[in-house]
Amino acid sequence: MSTLRSAERRPSVPVTPEGPPGRPRRTPTLAQRENRTGLAFVSPTVVVVLVVVVLPIAWTVLLAFQRARLVDIQTMDFLSGWTLDNFTQVFASAGFWSSLGVTLVYTAGATAGSIVLGLVAALALRRPFRGRALLRGSMLLPYVAPVVAVTFVWEIALSPQFGIVNEWGAKLLGWDKPIAFLSTRSQEITLLGWDVHVPLALLVVIAFETWRYFPFAFLFLLARLQAVPAGLEEAATVDGATLTQRFRHILLPQLLPVIALLSVLRFIMTFNKFDDVYLLTGGGSGTDVVAVRVYDFLTARYDVGAASAQALVLALVLAVLLGIYFAFFAKKAQEEEV
Repeated sequence: MSTLRSAERRPSVPVTPEGPPGRPRRTPTLAQRENRTGLAFVSPTVVVVLVVVVLPIAWTVLLAFQRARLVDIQTMDFLSGWTLDNFTQVFASAGFWSSLGVTLVYTAGATAGSIVLGLVAALALRRPFRGRALLRGSMLLPYVAPVVAVTFVWEIALSPQFGIVNEWGAKLLGWDKPIAFLSTRSQEITLLGWDVHVPLALLVVIAFETWRYFPFAFLFLLARLQAVPAGLEEAATVDGATLTQRFRHILLPQLLPVIALLSVLRFIMTFNKFDDVYLLTGGGSGTDVVAVRVYDFLTARYDVGAASAQALVLALVLAVLLGIYFAFFAKKAQEEEV
């Protein structure tokens, strides 16, 4: 009887089916099963990234070194005929360097403007008051509205024939004649007794980009401001710190890492921007950014090789600028966060 009881208490050993003779079957370990499960979950994402990101980039690099025209692209042999003529054409073209300068000015101005405006909005709406939720929701309207709709509204508002901006300018500011904001390359204005020429169309495009994407910065900065302990500002107020001193010594150090991240994200997004500029001005009147030039090379000249080479140069310039940022400013931002 005791022998039967001890046999019942013994843990049962799972019996694995025997494999073919000479091939013992091994049960996969827990780590192996977890690795297989992880690969099964990750593989759809890898396939999507490969198809949507990696293959188009490889295709663009391949076309950049070919004499590729749109009508001949189906019959071309992409494994021969390598050439650097596309890059020579890009760098030697008269408008490339000027368009690159316009792109940098447009990107820097729009990035700084959207972050500054988003910071102002976040500071204004961080305290509770009646109607704050409605105002916060309305702040997102420029960002979520279709770009075709908002560009059409801006074109109508800035029109020299029937735009409301010119009408207000004539009534309130005494303008002698309407101003074509989107088709004027340079406008002379008097500032402190000096006649200054300003790139009007480019400034309007920068203002549009600032207005359209400041909600992106507003969301990031508002979330960080909500996480700042209220006791810090209360203690500074008790100690007699002014509003500007509280912002400079308490809020700004808390916001610097977020501002650095926003600067990188908005710089990348704006540097590659095409639709806003094209819908507003078509790349004319001094707003010929590099992305619009790539589109013109592809659609007006049907030169796929030159368009690919210019897009590749654009990507390399962006990579260099980001490398400079991460080499000199990213470490400092991390130190401020710590």
